Amino acid sequence: MSTPLGSAKSLVDTDNGEISREIFVNHDLYKQELEQIFGRAWLFVGHESQIPKSGDFFSSKMGEESVILTRDRAGKIHVFLNSCRHRGMKVCRYDEGNTTNFICPYHAWSYTTDGRLVGVQDYDNLYRPPFDKGEWGLVEVAQLANFHGTIWATWDKNAPSFEDYLGEATFGLAGALRAWDGSDGETELLGSVQKWIVPNNWKFIAENFAGDNLHVVSHRSVEMVGIGPGSNGRRDDYGEAKRAAYPGGHGIVYSLVPPKKTFVQYSASPVTSDYFQERWEKRLEKLGDQAGIFPLIGTIFPNMSFHGQQPRTLLLAHPRGPQETEMWRFYFVDKGAPAEVKEFLRRYYIRYSGPAGMTEQDDMENWNYASSASDGLIARRHPYHYKAGLGRGGKDPVIPGHVTTKEAPGTEQNPRALYKRWAEFMDAPSWDALR
Repeated sequence: MSTPLGSAKSLVDTDNGEISREIFVNHDLYKQELEQIFGRAWLFVGHESQIPKSGDFFSSKMGEESVILTRDRAGKIHVFLNSCRHRGMKVCRYDEGNTTNFICPYHAWSYTTDGRLVGVQDYDNLYRPPFDKGEWGLVEVAQLANFHGTIWATWDKNAPSFEDYLGEATFGLAGALRAWDGSDGETELLGSVQKWIVPNNWKFIAENFAGDNLHVVSHRSVEMVGIGPGSNGRRDDYGEAKRAAYPGGHGIVYSLVPPKKTFVQYSASPVTSDYFQERWEKRLEKLGDQAGIFPLIGTIFPNMSFHGQQPRTLLLAHPRGPQETEMWRFYFVDKGAPAEVKEFLRRYYIRYSGPAGMTEQDDMENWNYASSASDGLIARRHPYHYKAGLGRGGKDPVIPGHVTTKEAPGTEQNPRALYKRWAEFMDAPSWDALR
């Protein structure tokens, strides 16, 4: 399959590090992305802590599609298309809550939390012969996965399992989602999801968190102001960074802290610092030499990005057009953390990330200009430069993937891996071809 401008591979020359600006602004390419990528890839939907009880729901998105993440009466988790089978009206118009049934406000068709159609106006009189309600339930995703509390789904029944989709990136995402002590202890959403709209292409956001280390020059003013969680107003140091790119288009930046190092975190709050020191000691006991491997930031292809530990947040870049993205920030904390720790982290998180966060504001300004700069008649004739670190990196004894260390700290290998996978999705007619 080819794009309206030829093969996607011709637009994304990752071997030579040159990428066409068209992929950030072309409307026909964008429509194809919705089908080829968001219609087939595994997408992050929400977290199990958002729906702890039967009947709980959270309204999410998969690409441009509105979906409902819910837990039925038997406790099973589902993801449904938020669209009545009669005329398409949303059956759920609230962001989150609890219900016994989803009732369409247009013609009052009603559905149970397991998706069955149970109520139709004047059913006995109007429908002769009666139609089978069992065939007209809510549209459910083809596959669903729960990975360390995060809920993922795909519309494609032929997609591989979620862990196969992650491949070697499983190591990093699992590390980013675990409790601070390295265990599978429960984490929970801290507050509500923050949502806002930015005038830029979703891929700029994905590549930024996949491992664009050179852009941190934009955040120098934030460090100078001192909004970090340390007693000096700075972020506490993690150690040497390693960047890992994966064939699935995922990219993760790891930081390595020597296990024997005194590791002080969140020193501006003694209670919080003591909590994390205790967690660090338990982490050392549990993980040993791997305790100091922290997945700091990353992107799981196509559009879920994360800060692994400081702050521990997830970011969704929902596409709304070639030059518009709806961003959602999820903030997480250990469920068993003291209330004072949760409050300190809540205040730090919103200073750092989200629409009011100073680093996110830096990033948004960059993404906005990059998107508008891709739209000019003359500008489109000139590709973008992704050549940093070409040919560098290789295997690492501990971290899986194609890893680059301090030999090339500004490598753009992770964004290149993301765009290579983007082109493969755009060109491949099916999952068989993608495999």
